[in-house]
This record gives sequence, C-alpha cells and structure tokens, in this order.
Amino acid sequence: MKHLSQPQAVVLALWSFGMVLARSSGLTSVVHMIAQLTGQKENNVRQRLREWNRDRMDKRGSQRGLKRQELDVTRCFGPLLRWVLTWWDPRDHRMMLAMDATTLGDRYVVLAISVVYRACAIPIAWKVFAFAGQTGWKAEWLALFGYFPQIIPADWTVLVMADRGLYARWLFDAIRALGWHPFLRINANGLYRQAGASQFLPMSQLVTQPGRAWAERVTCFKYRPVEASLLVRWAEGYEHPWLILTDLWPEQAEIAWYGMRAWIECGFRHTKRGGWQWNQTRMTDPARAARQWLAISVATLWVVSVGGQVDAALPASTLDPLPPDPSRPRSRSHPRLLSCFRLGIFAILSALLKNKPLPRGSFHPCSRPFY
Repeated sequence: MKHLSQPQAVVLALWSFGMVLARSSGLTSVVHMIAQLTGQKENNVRQRLREWNRDRMDKRGSQRGLKRQELDVTRCFGPLLRWVLTWWDPRDHRMMLAMDATTLGDRYVVLAISVVYRACAIPIAWKVFAFAGQTGWKAEWLALFGYFPQIIPADWTVLVMADRGLYARWLFDAIRALGWHPFLRINANGLYRQAGASQFLPMSQLVTQPGRAWAERVTCFKYRPVEASLLVRWAEGYEHPWLILTDLWPEQAEIAWYGMRAWIECGFRHTKRGGWQWNQTRMTDPARAARQWLAISVATLWVVSVGGQVDAALPASTLDPLPPDPSRPRSRSHPRLLSCFRLGIFAILSALLKNKPLPRGSFHPCSRPFY
C-alpha cells in the first residue's frame, strides 16, 4: 500500500498485528497487547490508534491548523486485491469472489466483496452504513466493483457469487464488464425460454424433486431478459433446489461451486464472534468503522494466508473421513479439524513463542478446479 504515509502504514501494522495477538479488534485489548510488547505507555498507544480511525478534522491539533492526514479506505481496495494476487500460487489462474451484506445489530450494515479461500473469506472492498440510514444498494455495489478494473490479468478465470436476494441484471452486466464471470443464485419463480423456442416456461418446473439436475443455455426472464446458462440441481436432503445463472457454458461450469459462497458467511463469523470480536465494538460512526475494517482485512489476509500454507501441507491421515455429498464443494476428501483462520493464528503465536521469524503467508488453491 504505497499510497499510505509512513505513519498510516505503521499504525495499520500495529492495529492488525495487535488484533492477531489479542484475537480481538477491541481498542482496549489491542492497546494493552501492543503496550506490553513494546514497553510503551498504554495512553500513548491508545492515542495513536484512535487518531488513525478519526476523520481529519477530529484529529488532535487540527483546530490549531496543524496538518493532519485522513485515511481514505477506498484507495486500499485495489492494493488489497493486488496483495492477494502477489501471494497467489503462480501456477493457478483461478479465483473465487463472493459478495454479501452483514449487519451488526441495529447499528451497521456492511456490504462486502471478499476473496473466498479454503472455507475462509478475505474482505477486499466494503461499505459501512448506519443501519437506520441505508437506502438502495445498487450504486454502492457498482462503486465497489469499480475499484478493480484491470487488476486481475485477463487470462484468469474469476467467478463472482451472490445469493438470490442480490441478483439483478445490472449486477450480471457489471461483473461481466470486468472480464469476470457471474455465478448468481436466482429465485425459481421466474420464466425461461430455450434456444429456438418462442414460449417462456416457469423455472419451477425444471426440477421438481430431489436428486435431479438440469443445465442448458437459455434466455431468462421476459422483463429485462438475459442470455446465459441456467444450472439447476435439487440435492437430496435440501428443501429447495439451486438455480444458478452464469455466462459460462454449461459444460464449463459445475453447480457445486456455488457451495463456496457460504465461505463469505464464515468470513463474517471470523470478523465477529468467531475471531476479531467486532460485534463488541462501541463505534457509532460508519466512517470510523470502515477504517477499522481495513485493519481487520489486513489481519485476516495474514492469518488466512499463513493458515492456508499449513492446511495445504496437512497429511490426509490426520483428518477424519467425511461422507460424500455431490451438492457441496469438495476442497479435499477429508474435512478440516481447524479452519485456516485458526491455523494461521496458531502458527503466528507459535513463531513468537519460539522466537522465530514471523511467517509470511501465501495462497495455495486446491488442485481440483474451484473445489
């Protein structure tokens, strides 16, 4: 992140490093941990971290005309994705992204785009709203995608997944405009038309019982139609089928890939109770919360990349067998006993305890295509 000033970069490093050691994004916990490690006074550390979160005019000294810099979080979105690409396995030119919204009680709504990787998610772009002040999300989603033109090389295959509540024609087109591939779940109450046919038929009639699947190139929707591939599968044990709309041809796509969309929910869990404890924040300003998410993103990128290295090296004999389920993505033939998020934190703490250099991570996608 070369656009950051040196003080901004240093405090971002302190924030994210302190989060990993404290396993919390809470100011008091991070301050105490950093002060203990560096021998500084807690009040001094607290002031540095607080200043980083504040708007320029709220910083100490700004009223006396002193120069104060404000951190523009949106300028970090592109560098975050480049950071992931820099550590990505150079032999693999595939990436899966997911987009979704999460809430924090009745205080915040966060729109997030994340790189999903080994059952974890790394936020690379987000928008924080006050819960009571949110409006339509179209402009915000388009703005978030607008930070990534020409970052991922054109010869990569990038899929973007979203749940059925987010589907819209403008979203489908915005993803394609980046050279990426939409992989969006849609509701079954729409209509479709097969190639060469004149009549639109209900999608709900494509698969009417569990254990069935269907895939074909079609025209979906009479209003604002889109020509795309429609993948349908109703797996045993599920209440409803999946209907996935993508610009990939049916023979290029596998509907089980959509199971990785749930990994962004794992990422939200790591941000909150399962990891950084952001659910306990007392911040009431969305702009300050967005800056704290930058530290959360950097901390997550670090621990997940380190944990992914450990996970990729685990022998299968250390893992318990899992009954096969064709509707779920299979990153391996055995389940993880610990998430990459946990493995990364443990690896970093172990290096500190053994007085070894801190590990720098890298990303090793699973060998099977998008599994």
